[in-house]
Amino acid sequence: MENSFGIIFLAIVNNQPQQLSLKQILVHFILHRREIIIRRTRYDLKKAEARAHILEGLKIALENLDDVVFLIRESKSPDEAKKGLVRTYDLTEIQAQAILDLRLQRLTGLEQEKILEEYKNILKDIAWYKEILSSERLVKNIIKDELTKIQQEYGDERRTEIVESTKEITIEDMIVEEDMVVTISKSGYIKRNPITLYRQQQRGGKGKTAMGVKDDDFIADLFVASTHHTFLFFTNQGRVYWCKVYDIPQAGRMSRGKAIVNLLNLGKDEKLTTVLAVPAFEPGYYIIMATRSGLVKKTDLMAFSRPRSGGIIALSLVPGDELIATRITDGTQNIFLGSAMGKSIRFHESDVRASGRVARGVRGLRLGKDDRIVGMEVLSHGQNLFTATENGYGKRTSIDEYPLQRRGGKGVITIKTSERNGQVVAILLVDDDDDLMLMADMGKLIRMSVSQISVISRNTQGVRLIGLLPDEKVAGVARLAEKEDNL
Repeated sequence: MENSFGIIFLAIVNNQPQQLSLKQILVHFILHRREIIIRRTRYDLKKAEARAHILEGLKIALENLDDVVFLIRESKSPDEAKKGLVRTYDLTEIQAQAILDLRLQRLTGLEQEKILEEYKNILKDIAWYKEILSSERLVKNIIKDELTKIQQEYGDERRTEIVESTKEITIEDMIVEEDMVVTISKSGYIKRNPITLYRQQQRGGKGKTAMGVKDDDFIADLFVASTHHTFLFFTNQGRVYWCKVYDIPQAGRMSRGKAIVNLLNLGKDEKLTTVLAVPAFEPGYYIIMATRSGLVKKTDLMAFSRPRSGGIIALSLVPGDELIATRITDGTQNIFLGSAMGKSIRFHESDVRASGRVARGVRGLRLGKDDRIVGMEVLSHGQNLFTATENGYGKRTSIDEYPLQRRGGKGVITIKTSERNGQVVAILLVDDDDDLMLMADMGKLIRMSVSQISVISRNTQGVRLIGLLPDEKVAGVARLAEKEDNL
């Protein structure tokens, strides 16, 4: 019979915390002991050589005792005596001072023998220290001898008794892990259904409705996630809330689900901005965040691995600023920011150093007066960037037209914000088979296929996307998560 148990070997290696294996722990411990022995031996050698230097001077004085005593007696001052000793016997000032500091009782025959014996022994010590520093074998032998001594002195019987205990059972252990389709509507309703509810269909099928919504609502996000996965809900105030998939209410296909505000303990005036699905909290992944004022921040995904019912701060915000977008990255991606005045910047996320949760972030795009960030994307090969303006114009542009720049610059033009176009309201990464929903501030909705929108160069005005009434503006754009041909 065997019993196994997990141990997290967390240690400080080169001033950085690292999780190590048992073999790595032993290797680092041996290297640590080796470093201690070498540094200790170097210290002992330096101390012994300094003492030997003084004893060598005392030995010379004892060999010429009468002459030394006469020289000291004839000197008018200690300084003159010191200089005389240095000049006559080729001593250093340290040796000469040691001779002057020598008490008369040390001049007896017995004391002289002690000085000479100490000098002889310290020369042996110096030779031993040098041999240790020049021999890796000796260093290893010392490590073994010292460990053996510790074992003999402290290797008594264990006093605490190890007994088997019943493993604590969590709610998650009681829930069957299965794939779910999680849908979130634009107006903030959420629900989940087993993925088996949506049978596979041939191309061209009519599909099944994933969520019942009102005429002015639509599915904004759709995820396929396990019941054990975690959802992170980020708000405009820079806070993040947790929700396990199994805690999301399960409802019928035609049901809208539950309002997210009734599922999370949101604060006053808090509004959801983005939702991230996290299969597992693992090292090597990050969350990139962008604020309306052009700041970006990168934080290790592991910093969000401990849920709290009241949420936690994801980043600190100055008064008037808001969190507008979050994305999960692997540390090797290109980040894209777009502003209301039609400026944009593309930079590598290595330009953003990872920081703690409560940090404020760094400058991503330097904005002009009255400008603001309207969107952030993590770029992927083969996709186009969709840009929409408040007066109903927009376009698609290949991401290859956006040069890679350093973070914090003024960027380049992504669309002309002329009087015809107005300001930018949205930037999105899109594929040819995506659908978009454009929303006007007077309630108008229009759904269109991305393939219908022209792909044109970066520094252009775009084409008309939606017809608007006088004083009517585009309020927002969303990429539809619901696909009628695959649900």
